[in-house]
Amino acid sequence: MQTISARDSKVMWHPYTPMKAWPEAVAIVRGKGSYLIDEHGKQYIDAVSSWWVNLHGHGHPYIAEKVAEQMQTMEHCMFAGFTHEPAVTLAERLLPLLPGDMRRIFYSDNGSTAVEVAIKMSLQYWRNTGTPKTRIVAIEGAYHGDTFGAMSVSARSIFTEAFADLLFDVTFIPFPGTDNVQESTDALKEVLATGDVAAFIAEPLVQGSAGMRMYAPEVLETYFALCREYNALIIDDEVMTGFGRTGTLFAGEQITTGPDIVCLSKGLTGGSMPMGITATTQAIFDAFLDDDKSRMLYHGHSFTANATTCAACLASLDLLLTETCTASRQLIAASHSKFAERIAAHKHVADVRQTGTILAIELKDDTASYHSGLRDKVYRFFLQRGIIMRPLGNIIYILPPYSITEGELNYLYEAILALVDTEL
Repeated sequence: MQTISARDSKVMWHPYTPMKAWPEAVAIVRGKGSYLIDEHGKQYIDAVSSWWVNLHGHGHPYIAEKVAEQMQTMEHCMFAGFTHEPAVTLAERLLPLLPGDMRRIFYSDNGSTAVEVAIKMSLQYWRNTGTPKTRIVAIEGAYHGDTFGAMSVSARSIFTEAFADLLFDVTFIPFPGTDNVQESTDALKEVLATGDVAAFIAEPLVQGSAGMRMYAPEVLETYFALCREYNALIIDDEVMTGFGRTGTLFAGEQITTGPDIVCLSKGLTGGSMPMGITATTQAIFDAFLDDDKSRMLYHGHSFTANATTCAACLASLDLLLTETCTASRQLIAASHSKFAERIAAHKHVADVRQTGTILAIELKDDTASYHSGLRDKVYRFFLQRGIIMRPLGNIIYILPPYSITEGELNYLYEAILALVDTEL
């Protein structure tokens, strides 16, 4: 009998994968805690939470129990003109936890669509209120998703190159590195002063796909305050940073100026199912309330507010808010901080960055980019040692599920030291 991997190579097309170079995927048959197990029985520590989605470990029995219970009651129903308990309860529980004064939840099905909805809401908000504002501002290096609106507000890069002529124009301000915060702030103030900015969108504190680039809460506070001053809407893209990744439940909690729109996905269901949320203030919602049906929001998904997925979200939220989960996140952050100090001065390390449970190590590389020559070598090095560590070019990072133990973290750290000591 052929292996799953061999069968996969004949029928599948994998995301973000050069299929000629990587024709055969690792076939995973089971997950337990911080581990994924392949078809040959080899275990891998999931150091990147399966693309940043898994919060509580694989195969969590509590999430599975709640999903099974919901499936026995009602798996899904159309959400246009109908509603159900899991969707309403999730909104009621989630809204008070979000940064800003969020009052309404719009469900979709992933991070890109959560952002897509936010962009459409912000542009139509100004149209509905009779103010001609159409410019969107983002930060250089941004990644907000792969649908067309989300690509438009993301960095122009190899990710978007094939579609460059089809994306709408966006103004990008410089990333606020340690040496150009004022330049970045001035650039935002200058474009806001034109008076035509509909919205500013940001990955708060950490730009994920750009290489886990990090900036201070004080910078985010300044950005959001300027948007308030110049009457531009604020979109807080917490798709990756949400649910405890940055040390607080949401990165936006670390500042006082709240956003107008919050985008959520990834950890929303604990990594068990796809789900997206776009949360808004009452003012945004009210701009669409009208007898004129042309002013309503024309957007929806077949699986909007899927009841089973909402049950998974509620179960994940239950776990997230426990003292046990809080302690686990604190342990991860403290361990990362200690290891960051240990490796920072290594001759093969260009930079070390940490925010909450996210640790990024930038390796020295003359051709540093997403397609750095180091990438495949480093990926294979960790895979051979039973670690799933998907480098962003020459940048390796640990963004683990909260189920990870101190011993498992130490195994990851020692593997990183072995890489920089013997393989580079």
